[in-house]
Amino acid sequence: MKTAKIGVMIGDPGGIGPEVSVKALLAAASRQDGDAVLVGDVAAVEAAARAVGANLPVVAVETPEEARGRAIIPVIACGALQAGDFEIGKPSAASGRAVKAWMDRASALSQQGVLDGWIMGPINTQSMRMARVVEDLDDLQPKDTFMLRMSGPLRVVPIGEHLRIRDIAASVTHERICHVARLADRHLRRWGLDTPRLAVAGLNPHAMFEEDSDIIAPAVEALRAEGLTIEGPISPDSVFRKCIEGNYDAIVSMYHDQGQIALKTAAFEGACTVYLGLDYVHLSVPHGTAFDIAGKGFAQHGSMTAAIRTASMLASGRGFLAPTDTQGEAR
Repeated sequence: MKTAKIGVMIGDPGGIGPEVSVKALLAAASRQDGDAVLVGDVAAVEAAARAVGANLPVVAVETPEEARGRAIIPVIACGALQAGDFEIGKPSAASGRAVKAWMDRASALSQQGVLDGWIMGPINTQSMRMARVVEDLDDLQPKDTFMLRMSGPLRVVPIGEHLRIRDIAASVTHERICHVARLADRHLRRWGLDTPRLAVAGLNPHAMFEEDSDIIAPAVEALRAEGLTIEGPISPDSVFRKCIEGNYDAIVSMYHDQGQIALKTAAFEGACTVYLGLDYVHLSVPHGTAFDIAGKGFAQHGSMTAAIRTASMLASGRGFLAPTDTQGEAR
């Protein structure tokens, strides 16, 4: 079984991303969770290493293999970030430009096979807008992908992301439900689940109105006829509990917050997101830049640790972690 090569894009250099990336990288090395390497700026990583009390040298590398067996903090360096261009704890245009360059490099290296996948550290909307690289963070999501969010025993993929409540019902279509469910089934099989058990959440209370009966139910029947193991629509107030109890491997939810509330209530620490629809593994962490505590060294790194471990498991063909294995590495 191969050793996965995972890139960790450190996130906005003014936030907690660099320090949680350093902490998680060291935790991954101690657990032998693949060959992980940071993607970012050497000076920013050096500052983060000092903040968290890491005594290893920060060394620029071109590939993860260069770091194998060495007691270093390896960084694939790119972009032109100067120390005076940004300030810890504040957004900046320089940070936004740097993040975009690091994201592009990590994506390119994954497409080339230099990396088996990469993880996006926490980024900041204001920095990205100041840099004029994007107007909305949704623009940074890879085209034609959907986000499977994992938290403890829960795996949830919504059919839509950041929509106004008044626009959600119109976004619930037969085609979208079928597409997302097929995508989830295909990726879960690729990642080691022979027969994924999918649940589809209803849209309305108790799944009892026309969107549930006229759109969701026929979509589920069509998917079942294709051979998917799938049930729904299931009342939104019970489907997540059933998944936690082990009845399903993943839930297709109808909108962003329907799943997010359950996920963050069940187990926020250790949560991560994996993107469906790519040929390589791509994950992100669920928290933001936390400018108010950046640079102080005590930011929790459990989600980044879980993301590295999950990426390594998926990219190396070992499948999903047990739910308890994504917890307990937070401090």
